[in-house]
Parts: sequence; C-alpha cells; structure tokens
Amino acid sequence: YALYCSLEQLKTHTDEAEGMRVLVSVINQALKISQVNALRKIVVDGFMAELNAELGFEVSPAKVLLTSLCGKLDKDLIVFFDEADSLKERLLLSFLAQLRVGYVERMVAPFPSSIALIGMRNIRDYKAKIRPDSESLASASPFNIITESLSLANFTKDEVKTLYAQHTEATGQMFLDEALERAYYWSDGQPWLVNALARQVVFKILVRDYRQIITAEHIDQAADDLMKRRDTHIDSLMARLHEPRVKRFIESMLAASDEPAFQQLSNGDEDSYNDDLQYCLDLGLVKKRESLLPANPIYANVIMRYLNESIQWKIPKEIIGKWTDGQSIDMTGLLKEFQRFWALKSEKYLTGLHYLEAGPHILLSEFLQRVVNGGAAVMEEYADGQGYADIVVKYAGQNYVIELKIKDNQRSKQDSLKQILCYMDGLLIKEGWLVIFDRPSDKSWQEKTTWETVTMPKGEIIHVVGC
Repeated sequence: YALYCSLEQLKTHTDEAEGMRVLVSVINQALKISQVNALRKIVVDGFMAELNAELGFEVSPAKVLLTSLCGKLDKDLIVFFDEADSLKERLLLSFLAQLRVGYVERMVAPFPSSIALIGMRNIRDYKAKIRPDSESLASASPFNIITESLSLANFTKDEVKTLYAQHTEATGQMFLDEALERAYYWSDGQPWLVNALARQVVFKILVRDYRQIITAEHIDQAADDLMKRRDTHIDSLMARLHEPRVKRFIESMLAASDEPAFQQLSNGDEDSYNDDLQYCLDLGLVKKRESLLPANPIYANVIMRYLNESIQWKIPKEIIGKWTDGQSIDMTGLLKEFQRFWALKSEKYLTGLHYLEAGPHILLSEFLQRVVNGGAAVMEEYADGQGYADIVVKYAGQNYVIELKIKDNQRSKQDSLKQILCYMDGLLIKEGWLVIFDRPSDKSWQEKTTWETVTMPKGEIIHVVGC
C-alpha cells in the first residue's frame, strides 16, 4: 500500500511537543482521505484512542503511529511525506530520529518498508534548519537515514514533445513545431513550467477551444502571464533569494561578474561554499555551465522582477510612456534620460538594496519596466561564461537589445562590441546599445557619463552608453 501525506501545515510549528501532535493529526487525516480502502478502514473507529493507550506514544508519536498502522495491514506500506522540508528545528530532528529508530527495528516491530521525504532541498541541507554550524548535535545519525537521493530531472525536448502529443491525442488540438520550441526555450524542460505553459494556453488563453492550433505567440503570451502572475511554485523559489547562501550566487550572476561566485571562497571555507552552490542547484534556481546561469528564461525574468519590487515605487511617474508612441521606442532618448537619472539619483535609490552588487542591472531593468509601463516585455538574458547580462525589450513587434557591462570587469570594449553584435545578429537587428557602468572611482559623474556611436564593418550601429 502507498500513503501520501503533506506536511505543509507544520511549517509554522517549532515547538516539538505541539508540532508532533499536529503531525499525528496530519497523518491521521491523510489516512482518512486515502484512496486505498484498507488504509481508510483502519482509522474509522478508535484508531487514535488505541494510539493514546500505546506505550511510548507520548515520547515517539510518529514512530508508534506508523508501527501500529503497519501492524494492521496485510501488505507492506510505503509512505510519501511531501513538503518534508516544512519541518523546523527540534521538530524536524525528532521526526527524523523516530523514522530512523522505527526503520532500524522493523524486523521486530512493523514499520513502513520505505519512506520518501519529498521537498525542495536535499536532506543534507536539513541540518541548517536545526542549528547554526557553530553548534553541535549530539549525533548526526538522524540525518543518516537516506538510502538514495533523487532529483526530478528536467524534460528533454523530445519528452516535452511527447507530453504535448498526449494532449493532442486526447483532444485533437495541435501544437506547431515552433510552439514546442518556444515552450522548451522558456522552461528549459523544468517539469512544472512545461505543464504550466500548456495549461495557460489551453485553459486561459484559448479557453478550451481545441479547434485552435497552438502557436509560438500563444506560448510567449503564456510565459509572460506566468511571469506576471507568479504562482505559488515561483513565489516559493523567490523567497529563497533572501537566504545568504543563495544571495551570494544570484548577486554575482546578476552583476555579470567576470569572477563567478563559485570560484570565490568565503572565510576560506571551501566545503561550506561548495555546499551552498549545490544547494542553489538543488533548488533549481540556477544551472551551472561555464558560469552560473538562471535555470531558465522564466526564472531569469521573475528573479529580476522580484528584486525590482523594492525600488519600483521610487522611479518617477513622469517618465512613463515618454519614449514610446505605440509603434516604436526611442531607445536612444530613453537611455540618455537613464544616464541623467543614474548620475543624479542612483546612490539614493540603491541605498539599502539587498542585492547591492547587482544594483546597476536591477535599476536599469526597473527603469525600463516603468518607462514602457506594460506596453512591452523586458526580458533578461545571460551570456554563458562571458561576464555579460543582456536585456531585450520587445515592443510592437520590434526587439531592442541592451547589453550591460561593469567597467571593472577586465574585458575590452572590443570584446563587448563583439558580444552584443553576436546577439543582434541572432535577432536580425542592426542597432544595439552597450551600457557600461563605471563603478565608484576618482572620476566625476561628467567623466563617467559618455555616449559613443560605433558603426561596425557591416553597417550595424552600436551606441556605447557610459554611466
């Protein structure tokens, strides 16, 4: 038999005794609503009364409950504890210890044959929820209960195609090849996003009109909807951005640093640093190639929008719509205005910013968001291993490429021009903007605020914007 039980209700409990009472109640409720008749029958009458009479129930309620349950079944039991990382501090420690003791003693007392702890993090990271690293547990054994750690891998492009084909087979609704390509681009195969994109198109955009063929434009609209709506799945990831062990990597990535965060060491503790990197990878926020990158374009854009929230109300309202006319954006005029804004107000607006090193990227991104005021999509892109971050503004069917560079990166301007030229070529556009932020130095704002227009050999125009 298999039992599914969500522990999400326990995320607000830190007291061990009270938390255990709630945990027992949660398991009991999971049995009552189980689709397995044999499990439901056990809890119909008197099950909790029997447990309260059991020796040791007050000390180890989870272990006693599972032992009593298995003793009444004619088959082995597997239990799936979802949201297992909702448990905190001593409650988590007690729960793991009871599972370990019950499993070790299963040859003499009934116990589930297997237990799955499901959550956003590996069990090795649970220790951080118990105590600071400087403290010591009497024994690490409660954490030595794992036989195998499994991660749900991203779908391949073929698997996305197969999944969507099941919808086509069931309803007759077709996905164009271009739609499949866009779904894979936006999600990078992340399972929840792959499903969410298709669901948004089928149920919300096309309102179950199965006669309509799903196009790339439908998928792009769905991606924008998901980024704006920020469902619980995405919000739970964004909440991790406030954790110091996550911030160090995300900030380095957003700052387009030439020296990726995972090549640095914190207080000489390489093991701790590598653990933090693995934690970010396990969360699914980032992926590691030549450098760290957002796990997918949807996360890249949601991360920036989330970080922008702390400053968006500070951007002057009078700039909204000033450089747009419904058909195009005066990007040159807009960025010249940003130069003035940066020189006059950046220090004030960046004060207290949680991600200070990524401040230039965050402030420019939010400035663009406010100017276009929902009339355009401001998309974040990252160049793998290049120390660059790009913004693509999509407006009225046109693309505007802006590349960001921090001047204390040791890359030449020529390298930067080649990089943005490559990106422009991919979008089939002939004009781009390279924004170079000169970090605090002995230069005046007048010296830092520069504008140079470069004509490339094939006629492409790149404006080099100094801030």
